[in-house]
Formats: sequence, structure tokens, C-alpha cells
Amino acid sequence: MPADLELADRLARQLFRLIRAVERTKAQAAAARGDGLERASFGLLAELVDHGPRRATALAEAVYADASTVSRQVGQLVGLGYVRREADPDDGRATRLAATDEGRAHVAAGRERRNRWMAGVLRDWDAADAERLVALLDRFNDDFENHRPLIVEPARARQESTA
Repeated sequence: MPADLELADRLARQLFRLIRAVERTKAQAAAARGDGLERASFGLLAELVDHGPRRATALAEAVYADASTVSRQVGQLVGLGYVRREADPDDGRATRLAATDEGRAHVAAGRERRNRWMAGVLRDWDAADAERLVALLDRFNDDFENHRPLIVEPARARQESTA
């Protein structure tokens, strides 16, 4: 295997290991909390808190999800009182979604728990190494998002041609 592909394989394996560990930890923590909020729904709520009200379609695009999944998750968030539907000021016929004060508080509490946990993970790290990791992950995420269409669009086109 060429060196660049071997390095890519090692990175992919480490990312898979990290994603699997994070997902397992999040699922266990959510079950222990028992607040009834699906993990994916928290991401939608955080997106609304961070970027303000938006239509469901724009929310789905922002989190790389399909509209039907987002619709179901938004229903849960509305039912829990974390999100409200409001008239879109740009189009009175449309609605947009907005985080409530209770929703913002829920996200803040979740981030506080996450940040304390992450600080514990990094406790033995040199501050410069931790800063470098953050900078490298930021760069990696930007590059990943920029290369994403190279994978998604051809796969979508193949799917549509077989339908």
C-alpha cells in the first residue's frame, strides 16, 4: 500500500475508534440522565441555539440530515418545550424554528457537562499539544467538509440513476 494510503488508513481507523467511543459514551450518558431527549435531537437544538431561528429545511441542511428525520426530532423538541415554531418574518406562510429559554438552558447544561468531561480527558496534556490538536481538528474538519461533495454527489447521482 502506498505511504499516503497507509497513512490515510491509520487516520481513518483512529477516527472510527474515536467516533465509536464518543457515540457509545453519549448513548450511555443519555440513558443515565433519562431526560427523554434523543442524542441527535440535541444537535438540532444546539444548532438553533448557536445560529438562531431557521426553517426546518435549512436546519436539516446545516446538520447534514434529511428533512423527514429532522421533522420527527423537531416534534420531540417542541413537545419537550425546547423549541417553538414561529412565523417566518420573510414569508408569513412559512414557519421557522427557534430555541426557547428552556432549550438554551438545556444546551448550556449539556455543554457544561461535556466541557468538564473533556477537561478531564485533557488533564495530563501539555497545553500547547491540546491547542495544536484543536487547530489540527479545525483544519481537518474544514477540509473534510470541502471534500464531502466529492463523495456525496457521485453517490447520490448513482442512486438516482438506479431509481
